[in-house]
Amino acid sequence: MGSGQVTSSVPFEFQGKHVTVAGLGVSGVPAAKVLHGLGARVTVVNDGDDARAREQAAELEALGVTVRLGDGATLPEGTELIVTAPGWKPDKPLFTAAEAAGVPVWGDVELAWRLRGPGAADWLAVTGTNGKTTTVRMLASILGAAGLRTAAVGNIGVSLLDAVLGEEEYDVLAVELSSYQLHWAPSLRAHSAAVLNLAPDHLDWHGSMEAYARDKGRVYEGNRVACVYNADATAKPSTEDLVREADVEEGCRAVGFTLGTPGPSQLGVVEGILVDRAFVENRQKNAQELAEVSDVDPPAPHNIANALAAAALARAYGVPASAVRDGLRAFTPDDHRIAHVADVDGVAYIDDSKATNTHAAQASLAAYESVVWIAGGLAKGATFDELVTGAAKRLRGAVLVGRDRALIREALARHAPEVPVVDLDRTDTGAMLQAVQEAQRLARPGDTVLLAPACASMDMFTNYNKRGDAFAQAVRELGA
Repeated sequence: MGSGQVTSSVPFEFQGKHVTVAGLGVSGVPAAKVLHGLGARVTVVNDGDDARAREQAAELEALGVTVRLGDGATLPEGTELIVTAPGWKPDKPLFTAAEAAGVPVWGDVELAWRLRGPGAADWLAVTGTNGKTTTVRMLASILGAAGLRTAAVGNIGVSLLDAVLGEEEYDVLAVELSSYQLHWAPSLRAHSAAVLNLAPDHLDWHGSMEAYARDKGRVYEGNRVACVYNADATAKPSTEDLVREADVEEGCRAVGFTLGTPGPSQLGVVEGILVDRAFVENRQKNAQELAEVSDVDPPAPHNIANALAAAALARAYGVPASAVRDGLRAFTPDDHRIAHVADVDGVAYIDDSKATNTHAAQASLAAYESVVWIAGGLAKGATFDELVTGAAKRLRGAVLVGRDRALIREALARHAPEVPVVDLDRTDTGAMLQAVQEAQRLARPGDTVLLAPACASMDMFTNYNKRGDAFAQAVRELGA
């Protein structure tokens, strides 16, 4: 783990500057409004030119913002800064032109970081392939239990710009950050940060696993107190490797979390108790009890890991052990994250629509002994051999839906040929009801029908929430 004093961000004077905002939507519109309010001359460029985009454009143009729809490739003349929506790929012609012209590119996270005022709240940052939202919400619950003014922000809940510029004052922020956001946030320097795990995801955006991991690892740059990593991770590069490569402030510590017995400078589990051997006196000999495994909802292995990571960040901020326990007890998981929908004829139906990649689906499948698996959607460049190999002994059957289901079917044929597979050749939203009916036919009392698609949802649904809602509705129809 490198060291070196980190300097603060160089101030950027927005008054009179020509700033181009790349992309409308949930981050572009607020960014354009904020920049216009700061006195910048704002031009918004957007690839799409649909009804929603025109509505947003009209709203901005009424303020005096210039909007160019259907033209996101050309760098507007005189641009001095680009603020981009996180989903825009780095290889877009707009950014190539910006690099050639020496124009900096920020994301909305970088903009929020630069706009913090004197005495701004510290950021406790969380990234990783899976578990980010749950961990951040657990962390906010723990911080709140300690009496701190806090919010879950970033890629979740309150927008970072609102948190930074709004009237509400915070002591500390629990910040969820995606790899996209970190790619465009070169100046971010968190109090402490965690990378929960690393598995292939969004490789179509980043270009390679190495580039994806490098962007995740940016969250550790300049950390002041703790870099929290997954001590159980076996993937390469590991989250610990990213800590070693990070340039942090003098005195910043590497703190691991493990589902096993923790060593010094780690948090872990001993006989059903979450314990801390990192933020205690004489950590070579002492440990602090934080909470019981039963305080974590649900107490599945990957969720216990989330709780340990949240606890580590909270402890790095000085939160007492009692607040970790109280915060975890008060936490309730979001919908579509291993949510128990119903039991029908002795079969449990579980909605984990949030499992949009293979790593998340692997954790979900590992939580149950005998599973009828509903999977499929947009693969995002993923392969499924490792996932199927690890889950094969647990599979009673599989029901496949969505555009890229053939990739999963072929992996099942290679590595679990004895598992019965129903391949539904349809991508309409009504396919979910048929999928649940087919899963019921395959299931036996004591089994779990698990929606853990290992794929994104946009081929059939607006988002994973809508997919989970369709699954739950189909299950309710079975029960009726």
